[in-house]
Parts: sequence; C-alpha cells; structure tokens
Amino acid sequence: MSTLVFGQGKYGADSAECIKYLSFYQQYEKQGDLDAAAPSWRNAIKYCPPTASQNMLLDGMKIMRKEISKYRSNPIRKKELVDTLMMLHKMRIETYPKYIVTATNNMAVDMLNYAEPGSEQDVFNALGEALDIAKSKASTSVAVQYMNYAIQLYKAGRMMDQDVFDAFDKSVGTLEMIKAAKPSKMVDDAIADVETMFANSGVASCDNLIALFQPRYDAAPDNQELLSNIAKLFHATGCTDSDLFRNAVEGLYKLNPSATSAHLLFQLYSALPDGGDKAVKYMNEAIAFEDSDAETDAEYSFELANYLFSKLDRKVDAIAAAKQAASLSQTWAGKSYFLIGTIWSVVKCQGNPIEERASFWAATDYMVKAKNADSSLAAEADAQISTYRKYYPLQADAFMYDMVDGDRYEISCNGMREVTTVRTQK
Repeated sequence: MSTLVFGQGKYGADSAECIKYLSFYQQYEKQGDLDAAAPSWRNAIKYCPPTASQNMLLDGMKIMRKEISKYRSNPIRKKELVDTLMMLHKMRIETYPKYIVTATNNMAVDMLNYAEPGSEQDVFNALGEALDIAKSKASTSVAVQYMNYAIQLYKAGRMMDQDVFDAFDKSVGTLEMIKAAKPSKMVDDAIADVETMFANSGVASCDNLIALFQPRYDAAPDNQELLSNIAKLFHATGCTDSDLFRNAVEGLYKLNPSATSAHLLFQLYSALPDGGDKAVKYMNEAIAFEDSDAETDAEYSFELANYLFSKLDRKVDAIAAAKQAASLSQTWAGKSYFLIGTIWSVVKCQGNPIEERASFWAATDYMVKAKNADSSLAAEADAQISTYRKYYPLQADAFMYDMVDGDRYEISCNGMREVTTVRTQK
C-alpha cells in the first residue's frame, strides 16, 4: 500500500497499467473468485489512484475480509490485513464524500468485527465519529456498541462518569433520531439495550439519572416512550423513591392504563409510608383489568392480601383478598388459606372464654384447607395446628356454655365472621 501512485487524471500517471489490472481482477471478482482476483487487485491498487473506481476500494475490502479470515491464527499478518482494510475505508471516505454515511458506518462495523485487545479507545472513537456523521442514518448496532465500549473503558478506569453520561446521551439521542426517521422494533430494542447497559454500568446513580432525565421529562411529560424508559431504568437501578419515577409511572398509567402499569403503581405506593390507600386502589385496578388472566389476578390478589395484613393491619380486607386468590387459582389456594389461618390466629376477640378463643378454631380450619390444597405446606400447617390446640377452651369451660366437641359455632369478631367447629382441650 506504500507504493500507491497518485498521478493526474482519474486513472493516474500510468493509466494503461491501471486500466489493465482493473479489468483483470474484475473478471475474477464477477465470477465470485476472490482468491484469483487478489493478485490483479493488488496491482490495480498499486497503479490506480482511489479516483479510478470506488468499486476497486469496495472489492478490496471484500478481498481483505476473506484474507483476514485465513490468518486468524497469525496475529502479525492479520493486523497488516486489518490495517489495509481500514486504509481502504479511509480512502473511500476521503475520495467519495457523497457516500460518507455508508462508508463511515461500514468502517465502524469492521472495526468492531476485527478489534484487538487494547484497541478499545480507537474503536470507541470510530464509533462516535460514525454516529456524528450518520445521525438518523446511523446503524443501530453501532449506537449500541458505542455505549458498550464506553462502559468497558469506564470499568477499565479509562473514562470518567461524565464521559459515560455523554456516551449514553449520544447513543440514545442517535437512536431516537433513527426512530423518528423510521420507527421499528429493532430501534426500540436497541434503546432498551443501551438503557439496560447504562443501568448496570455502575455509574447510573439516582442523582445522575435524575439530572439526565428531568430536563427530558419537563420538555415532554406526555411522551409515552420517554415515560416508559424512565420507569424501566429507574426501577432497574432502585431509584423508585424519586418524584421523577413516580411522575413517570403515573403519567404512563394515564396514557396507557394496563394491569402491568397498575401493578407497578401498587409496588411504588406500597413502599411509601403514606401510600396505603393509593397502593390498594391501583392493585384493585390491576386485578380488574381484562388484559390479565386468572393466574395473574390470583397472584395479585394474594400479594394484596399480604400487604393489607402485614402493612396496613386491615384483616377483614386481607381475608377477602386471600379468599379471592384461592377462588381464582388452585396454585394460590394453599398459600391463601395459610394466610387466612394466620390472620385468624392473631385476632384478639372480646367476650367470654369461648368467644376469646374461638378464633383458633377458624385458624385450624384454614390450616387444614391449606395443606389439603398444597401438600408442600403440610408440615408447616401441622406445626401451626399443634400450636393452636394449646389455646383451645377447656372441655369444662365449653360444657358451662352448653358446647361439646363437634358442635357448629359461628364466630363474629371485629367485623370478621366464620362458621367453624367446637374443639376443646381434654
């Protein structure tokens, strides 16, 4: 390549030789025989300036790629061939500016394909240059790999936090331009990939994320794609207690209500000290949506029952939600009955000795239901039942109230009602 001749005119100083070897190698190239074309191509590139033929440069790239594949086990020769390939790209970019977008993208892709350890900074710079030149016509893979290389350099201690933020901004900004010009699932997936990489990079602190996304949100608070991106990224990085995350999720739910977005709002508000009412509201809406199936509704109902009991101490509502879960799916029946039994075991009922202890009969009933519905709960349910027996009324006390084992008994306690069976300690 050092013997290139750049003479006057399209075909250079030795135009006859240039044209001859162009013709020779092209005959083999048209037949698909790149090995046979290679010697004549080398003479063509020796005698011809880049202006002679853009195809000469493109065909040379194909020849170099094939030869590189032959010398993968020879690093010295491989590097020479890769250097030649990169030189051909640069010659095309400089000589044929009309095709600079395609040429720059192709060069970046080849740099990715043939990158060697230690060349990360050079590859990153080339990818960034390709994005700057191509803009909305850039390759989605180049935009994704640009972010990937930024993170590699950051983890190697060769980039600062702000450099990664700048790379993220350029990568996503380019992908958004591509999407605006030609929307597709491919570009949506690319944006998601970049955001996931950024979230897992170690540089995406909550303060940094807010600084990056707050201006975007302020500029377009009804942009569904932006709201979705904020929700996913902030959720993935644990930044769910910020106002920006909450505003994004609520905005997303307003624009596109669904069981999934309602459930996300439940999770958001259930984590807040004063979010109980809103958490319950959104979970009930998630369960009511037609886009969820019975299994999902059962899971959500059980999750709601747990929250109502453990966080809000709303036992009546918790039992109702658990019963709904059990009725919707056999999968959740055992766990739901176990929860109901647990609730009844901690209820404090007022009244005579029978009324004070009858709740343990109901607790036992539901533990029996739990192990019958889900055998994996049998051991734990039996252990609970064994504990409850210690709190049954004495047989003598039951006799005083005209009761014997096996009698039907209706409990009414703190708004909770249940029909059960009398059991006593002998």
